[in-house]
Amino acid sequence: MGPKILEALGSIPVADLSYTEWINVGMALKAEDYDCSVWDNWSKADPRYHPGECERKWRSFNGSGVKGGTIIQMAGKYGWQYYDADGALDWDAEIKDDGGESPAPTPKVPAPQTWEPGREVILYLQTLFKPDDKVAYVTNDVWQDKNGKWIPGKGNFDRTSGQLIAEIRKHPNDLGAVFGDPKPEAGAWIRPNPVDGNGIKNDNVTRFQFALVESDTLSVDEQYEAYLKMELPIACLVHSGGKSLHAIVHVDAQNLTEYRQRVEYLYDFLNKHGIQVDTQNKNPSRLSRMPGVTRKGNRQYLVATGIGRKSWADWLDYVEGVSDDLPDIVNLAAFRNNLPKLPEELVYGILRCGHKMLISGSSKAGKSFLLMELCIAISEGNKWLGFQCRKGRVLYVNLEIDPSSCIMRFMKIYEALGMDPKHMDDIEIWNLRGHAVPLNELVPKIVHKVKGRGFDAIVFDPIYKIISGDENNASAMAAFCNQFDKVCMEVGCAVVYCHHHSKGAQGAKKAMDRASGSGVFARDPDAQLDMIQLELSDDLKNNVRDGNATAWRLESSLREFENIQPVNFWFEYPLHKLDTTGILAKCGAEGSPQANLQKSSKYTTADERKDSILNAYNACMIDPPVTVAAMAEYIGITERCVRDRLKELKDVFWCKNGIVGKMGNTGKSE
Repeated sequence: MGPKILEALGSIPVADLSYTEWINVGMALKAEDYDCSVWDNWSKADPRYHPGECERKWRSFNGSGVKGGTIIQMAGKYGWQYYDADGALDWDAEIKDDGGESPAPTPKVPAPQTWEPGREVILYLQTLFKPDDKVAYVTNDVWQDKNGKWIPGKGNFDRTSGQLIAEIRKHPNDLGAVFGDPKPEAGAWIRPNPVDGNGIKNDNVTRFQFALVESDTLSVDEQYEAYLKMELPIACLVHSGGKSLHAIVHVDAQNLTEYRQRVEYLYDFLNKHGIQVDTQNKNPSRLSRMPGVTRKGNRQYLVATGIGRKSWADWLDYVEGVSDDLPDIVNLAAFRNNLPKLPEELVYGILRCGHKMLISGSSKAGKSFLLMELCIAISEGNKWLGFQCRKGRVLYVNLEIDPSSCIMRFMKIYEALGMDPKHMDDIEIWNLRGHAVPLNELVPKIVHKVKGRGFDAIVFDPIYKIISGDENNASAMAAFCNQFDKVCMEVGCAVVYCHHHSKGAQGAKKAMDRASGSGVFARDPDAQLDMIQLELSDDLKNNVRDGNATAWRLESSLREFENIQPVNFWFEYPLHKLDTTGILAKCGAEGSPQANLQKSSKYTTADERKDSILNAYNACMIDPPVTVAAMAEYIGITERCVRDRLKELKDVFWCKNGIVGKMGNTGKSE
C-alpha cells in the first residue's frame, strides 16, 4: 500500500475532526486495503477514543465509495503537501497514490466574460417578478453606523418590474438613471419578493415566493459547490461583491405562516449539511444584493438563473429521498472479486455479532438463568449449552427481577459452575425493574448510555415488560422488533431477548411457532432458540439425581446457519446441564404425539381423569379465559374427551360455548 496515504494520515489531527470526517478516514483506509489497526492506532490520540469502536465500525464499511484521495485532500487542509519526483503538486493536479482516487476539484464560481449590467438586471427582474409586481430596492438611501458599515434605508418601492425594465432598455449602460446612483462603497440592494407599494415590511409583501440564503463561513467557491450538490431550487444566484453568494431560493409559500415554516425547514436542512446560514435573512421582506452594480470596486453580478430543482415541491421530494438515511444501492458485480467480510460469530454456529436472537420457552424453564449463563459464557469465552462463545462484553438489562436477587443469581451460577470469575468485569447490569418504559422510549436511552463502550451483546430479560401494543398485531410487533435493529446498528452489538410460549401444550408445533403473539417473533430474529419441556416417565422421574430437576429440549430456527440438532438438557437450579447420557432423546416434548403415546395408558381411573382436568385447568389459567381447546392441547386428548371428563365433574366445573370455569354460587353449567 502507498506510503503517501500513511504520511498524509499522520499529518491529520484526529481530535480536530468531526464524527463524519473520522468515519470517512476509516472508510478510506479500508478501501485502500489497510488493516483496522492503522485506523485504531491513529484514533487513540483523540480524547473521544473508545476501545473496540473502530473494529465495530470497520465491519460495517462495505463499498462506501470513499477512497484514499479523501485522506490526501484532508491532509492538505492541515498544510501537508503531496510530492512527486518533481516536487510539490498543485491541488488542481491529478493525485495518484497506488490506485487511490484524486479528490474532485471544487467548482469555481463562473464570472461574466463581458459585463452587461443592464442585461443582468433585466434577467433578474424577469426571473423573480411579474410585470405588474412592485419592486423594492435601495441605492443611494444609505447611511454609515459607528463602525463604518453601510446601512440601507427604506429606498424605493413604488415602481413595477415592467416599468423598471422599460427604463433600463432606454438606458442600458446607465443604471443610475433608472435606480439612482449607488454609493461606490456601499453597492445596492433589492428585495426578491414583490411589495404593495405602501412600505417594505412583511405586511407589505404580496407574494411569498422566494427566500434569501446567505452564508459567509465557506468560500464562495465552496458555497457554489454546496448549492449545486444540494440541488437548491435557486431562481437567481448573485455574487455579493464580497465573501458570499446570495441564493434566491424558491419556497413558493401561500402565506406568511407557510413561508416561515418552509424557511425554517430550509435553513435547518442547510445547517445540518454543514452550511451555516445567516438567520437574519428569514423575513420575506429581506434585502439582497442587486446585480449590475459595483461595491468597493467589486462587481455584484448575476452568476446564474434556474439552478437546481425548479420548485420547492420538486426539491422537497428530492431531499427527502436523499436525506432518508437509507444505505446506498450497490452493484453485485462490485463484490465479485472483493467479497464482504461477514460479522464474526458471537455464539458459534448460532449468532453473529450485530445480529438478533430470541429465546422462547414456557414458565419454569429458567429462561433468566439461561440468559445469565450466556452472559457469563460470553464474558469468559466459554461454552453455553455446548456452543462455544466468543470472548466479549455484555450488558444485561434486567426488567423483572429485584436488583439484589438479580446479582445473587449471577453469583449462584458462578458458584455452581465452580469457575474463577476472571472476567466478571465484562458483565454490566442495568436494573430497570420499576423503571421499564416501552422499547421505543428505552432505545434512545440505551444508545446514549452504552454507545462506544465496547459491548458485544445486550440481553433484554424479559420483553413483555417493554412491549407496547397488541403482541398479536403483526404491524405493531414489526415496529417493536425494529427497535432492536436500531440498537444493533447504533451500538454495533448483538441483541438477545426472551419471550414466553403461548398457552397450551407446544409439542405439536414447530419451534418457531411456539412464542406467544404474532408470527413476527418467529420471522424477525436472525436466530430463534426454543426451549420445550420433556415428558418424563415414572422411572426417569424416580431416577433423576435432583428430584426437582426438569428436562428440556432446545430446538432452533436459524437464518445464518444450518439448524442445530436438538439439544437435550436438565434444569437443575441454578444451572442448565447437558444430558450426556442420551436418555432424554427418547422423551417426547409436552403435547407431542410421542409424549401423548407415553401417556396413552394414563387417566384410566376416575381420580386420574379428575387430576388431568384439574392440572390442565390450573395450567391454562395462566392465560385466561380457559377453553376446551386449550385444555385438550395441554392434556394431549381430543376436545370431546375433555367435555366428557368435565361432565363427570359437573359439580366442580361449568362449560359454555367452549369456555370452562369452576362452579360458583350461580351453579353455571353447560
